[in-house]
Amino acid sequence: MNKKLISFVVPAYREEKNISLFYDEFKKTFADLEGKYDYELIFVNDGSPDETWEEILRLCEIDTNVKGINLSRNFGHQAALTAGYTNASGDAIISMDADLQDPISLIEKMLEEWEKGFEIVYARRTNRNDNWLKKYTALLYYRLLANISETQIPRNVGDFRLISQKVLKTFLQLPEKDRYIRGIFAWLGYSYSFVDFDRPERIHGETGYTWKKMWKLATDGILNFSTFPLKIGLILGVIMMLLSFGFFVYVTIDFFVRDTYYPLYKWLTIGMFGFMGLQFIFMWILGEYIGRIYNETRNRPIFIISEKININKKPHENTSKSVGFDAEL
Repeated sequence: MNKKLISFVVPAYREEKNISLFYDEFKKTFADLEGKYDYELIFVNDGSPDETWEEILRLCEIDTNVKGINLSRNFGHQAALTAGYTNASGDAIISMDADLQDPISLIEKMLEEWEKGFEIVYARRTNRNDNWLKKYTALLYYRLLANISETQIPRNVGDFRLISQKVLKTFLQLPEKDRYIRGIFAWLGYSYSFVDFDRPERIHGETGYTWKKMWKLATDGILNFSTFPLKIGLILGVIMMLLSFGFFVYVTIDFFVRDTYYPLYKWLTIGMFGFMGLQFIFMWILGEYIGRIYNETRNRPIFIISEKININKKPHENTSKSVGFDAEL
């Protein structure tokens, strides 16, 4: 009986202390599945300034099923994920982080759901061991996104997921640059299931997701999957017109009935500053969308691969040519 191949895509940034721990835990877990599945473990080094790449190279030497991709610089988590996806050969592909906060023990349950026929299996967090600020800002963000997005994006899921080869081929044809991958998979519309888990604390180091990177991910999610920001101008414009009309009626009645005097310059000054604020908001919104159009039209790849280890195959033939650049081809 031919075994099915499962690809594991693991982006890594500043994970020198976690790579070996991840591999050891992975081997222990996958030992129970080796009778049914083969594996390839693809580590993607996202321009780490520490010894992450050296740790990946060491594992590649002792296990040919471990494959390494080294990006030329830090392109970001979503780009690193895409680089791994373009080089995955499996019948199913599981993406997860190297910090062990995505429990490797969940792999078996995810594969069971896939074997039932689901094309996407999301690992859904039931508990987050984050600080209160990150926890509640994440809660507010996902509620906002759920209310304004044209695509229903599952809540409490990150990039720990399983996708089928069919979903991967579809995903790799998409050429967009500013990627919000969890939104893209939701937009594709394939059948999906969930496997719930409690997210443990990070063992070593600090997360590579700084507030700046989280802000970028959040804006990608909102602007890539919602036109609501473009409607803010209409909403605020209608509110301002109603308030202006109401104030005009009030002043007119007060002037003729009570003979009250209102200095015009006071209201002109307040109105001027209010409209200046609105102009800046609109300029920011238009700037974000124009910036995204600029990113798409200049057609730069979202990642550059400088080195690959134990990967002999070429990236998928149906991959959009504008997605990434491989210096080794």
